[in-house]
Amino acid sequence: MTYDELYERYLESDDVVVPPTPRIVAYVGALVARYPDDVDRSVVWASPPVIEEASGPIVYLLMSYGKAEEVSEYAATLAREHGLVCFDPQGECLRP
Repeated sequence: MTYDELYERYLESDDVVVPPTPRIVAYVGALVARYPDDVDRSVVWASPPVIEEASGPIVYLLMSYGKAEEVSEYAATLAREHGLVCFDPQGECLRP
C-alpha cells in the first residue's frame, strides 16, 4: 500500500475509526517520552496529542516548523528501531 492509500484509508476517512496498532502506540509513546505533547505548552507538536493523529498502521506527525528538522530526524531513527517505515510527505521520500 502506498502512503497516499494508507493516509486516505486510515486518516481521511471518518466512516471507520481504526485504533492504532500496538506497534504505532509503542512508537508514539516513545516519541512523546522524548518530546512531550503537553497541549498547553507544546513547542514541538502542531497538533497534540500525537496519538490522535494515529490510526491503524499509520501516524501523521504534525511538527512545529522550528523543531521539525531535529524531531523528524529522531522520529525516523525511532521508527527504524520499532520496525516501522518513516515517509516524509513533503519530500515525498522514505527517511533513512
